[in-house]
Amino acid sequence: MKNMGVIMKFIASFFLAVTLCAPGALAAGGGAWDSAAKTAIDAKDWTGAIKLLESEVADNKATADTYNYLGFAYRGLGHYEQAFKHYATALRMDPEHRGAHEYVGETYLVVGNLKKAKEHLAALDRICFFGCDEFYDLKAAIAAYRPK
Repeated sequence: MKNMGVIMKFIASFFLAVTLCAPGALAAGGGAWDSAAKTAIDAKDWTGAIKLLESEVADNKATADTYNYLGFAYRGLGHYEQAFKHYATALRMDPEHRGAHEYVGETYLVVGNLKKAKEHLAALDRICFFGCDEFYDLKAAIAAYRPK
């Protein structure tokens, strides 16, 4: 029992290290577009966000995060085919991109494809060994899903 404190500290350190080293734990880029695009997305200014993000694509500076945010913005506009295209690019660039799996799964729910949403939930279950927000968010969205 004396070693319990040492064991608990080791476990806490381990989880902190895993969290910091996990794919997507730190946003790529971090340039001015990053905060400006996030601000536009938070304000639901989908067109403004797309303009900022597309400039990164045009400058060949786009990351998986860029494409994930593009997918999210196009989904916000209701342009689901464009959203799927950008999520697919994000996942080609980073097959373990948690945000892209969550958002594409949610988009599949919007268009009524529960099977594909569950595929992305299964991917998140594999990626997030100890669970992650993206897994739990998509799981909740699937649980709340009601076909139209």
